[in-house]
Amino acid sequence: MVRIGGFIVGVGFVFALLLGIWDTVSNWIKEPPKATVEEEFHAYAKGPEGGFSFEGAFGTYDKRQLQRGMQVYKEVCAACHSLRLVSFRDLTALGYSEGQIKTIAKGFQVPSLNPETGEPATRDGMPADRFPSPYANEIAAAAANNNAIPPDLSLMAKARADGSNYLYSLLTGYQAQPAELLKKFPEAKTPEGLHYNPYFHTLNLAMAAPLKDGQVTYSDGTAATTKNYAADVAAFLTWTAEPKMEARKTAGFATLIFLVIFCFLAYGAKKQIWRNVKD
Repeated sequence: MVRIGGFIVGVGFVFALLLGIWDTVSNWIKEPPKATVEEEFHAYAKGPEGGFSFEGAFGTYDKRQLQRGMQVYKEVCAACHSLRLVSFRDLTALGYSEGQIKTIAKGFQVPSLNPETGEPATRDGMPADRFPSPYANEIAAAAANNNAIPPDLSLMAKARADGSNYLYSLLTGYQAQPAELLKKFPEAKTPEGLHYNPYFHTLNLAMAAPLKDGQVTYSDGTAATTKNYAADVAAFLTWTAEPKMEARKTAGFATLIFLVIFCFLAYGAKKQIWRNVKD
């Protein structure tokens, strides 16, 4: 009796489960869920024409591009965003000399204490310092940016899917809302104080388009266009997020070569040891 009762209970449980699944599926077929405005108008990231030099298994950083990206960050992005995980002296990897790094660091004010009063103060940056935040605290940052706190950019290229291309697309993707969007989702009109960008996950963000043609003058003669600025700063932020990328690729390639050689050696040893053993 106990077995029969358990069997009946089990069958009833399975029947109820299948009934629930069928009900859910049938309702979905009759009334499929409507696509949200984010799902329908979100655009997938795409990089600059020709891609980035560091893409692929053998890609490497273009130090001239990284220096241009550093210039764009310093002259534009640093007004709102910090790089709290990057020290000024780390810029030696980009090809800057010790004197150039001291000059760059001196152009930033870093938090300090007045040695006489102990009160909070600021001083010129030094090579050992990290890129500071332009705001004293998060409250000040929010007050200056329509209640939106500008994120730190140190790891932004790794914090977003397809980060390098995402950053490039975001910086070049500002545009007016499509008429089709407003016709289909009139309630999704970009709120006052926000800016439409199809590459952002909610389609609207607080940051206005930060780049425009002619904004930064490159000393190497590179065209001063928004697309070049976006590609260069995206490359620079990829480096800040993954400064050892080239070393990682080199180590990986060397490991593969070692494994191939080791396989041949192991096979040769096996043939030598078992050469007199017949099947």
